[in-house]
Amino acid sequence: MSIDSCTLNMAIPKIEKQEPVVFDASIIQHQTNVPSEFIWPEHEKSCLESPELVIPPIDLGSFLSGDPSAVSKAFQLINEACRKHGFFLIVNHGVDSGLIAKAHEYMDKFFGLSPAEKQRAQRKLGEHCGYTSSFTGRFSSKLPWKETLSFRYSDDDQLSNIVQEYFFNVMGEEFEDFGKVYQEYCEAMNTLALKIMELLGFSLGAGREYFKEFFKGNDSIMRLNNYPPCQQPHLTLGTGPHCDPTSLTILHQDEVGGLQVLVDEKWHFVRPDPQAFVVNIADTFMVRSSLDSLRINFLWLKMG
Repeated sequence: MSIDSCTLNMAIPKIEKQEPVVFDASIIQHQTNVPSEFIWPEHEKSCLESPELVIPPIDLGSFLSGDPSAVSKAFQLINEACRKHGFFLIVNHGVDSGLIAKAHEYMDKFFGLSPAEKQRAQRKLGEHCGYTSSFTGRFSSKLPWKETLSFRYSDDDQLSNIVQEYFFNVMGEEFEDFGKVYQEYCEAMNTLALKIMELLGFSLGAGREYFKEFFKGNDSIMRLNNYPPCQQPHLTLGTGPHCDPTSLTILHQDEVGGLQVLVDEKWHFVRPDPQAFVVNIADTFMVRSSLDSLRINFLWLKMG
């Protein structure tokens, strides 16, 4: 037996370039196996058997009418909600139901577009407006099971058509109707927000007009969120646990629901009510109010 002399070479593994994760809702919602990038750690997953967070609705119209009994009831409810968890429901809010339905309809139209069409509004790095699919450009794991379109609204008179102009400039002339619907919707939300500020000012003893003065001429972000169906929903999250950094969040849920709020170290779900808006007192308002008794809590969204 002979041993031939040879040179030993180290085997160098071939490094293949990893393909970026693509969140195509039309495809991914039918996949039986969830990609690993979307699987969340056990301690952060939602509890499917979570109890309901019972939030008595506040009748905003009756409060603004000045009816003494309605004012007293609203005062009691808003104080209790803000001290316990920072969430409450607003009904009789004055926002046209047809406009709300139209906003949902156009949201479905946008997210039903092909990925290439939606990419026309792709959010640029460092910006907070535009389209993003599951934040795949920012993170490599624990990705939310969602896609969003965010755009700016301003109450400044010199930016009175900012939403319409956004859709026209970014998406094109054929999206003019989108711009009109969301311009009107944002204006309605701005009006509603100022009315809610009256309620908060009254409940905090600062006067009904006090907080309104701070938020006149405000800038806001409108965000459309789409949470596609998932074949293994127990592994994923539509949105991870977080606090809202803004002053006020006004949310309209569809019939699927999925919103959960952390109260007393336990997650509670908020039942959808098509007649109501869910309001969250966010971090900036807590700082502005300078009241330790006003509590802000974590929330997450679980897709249906």
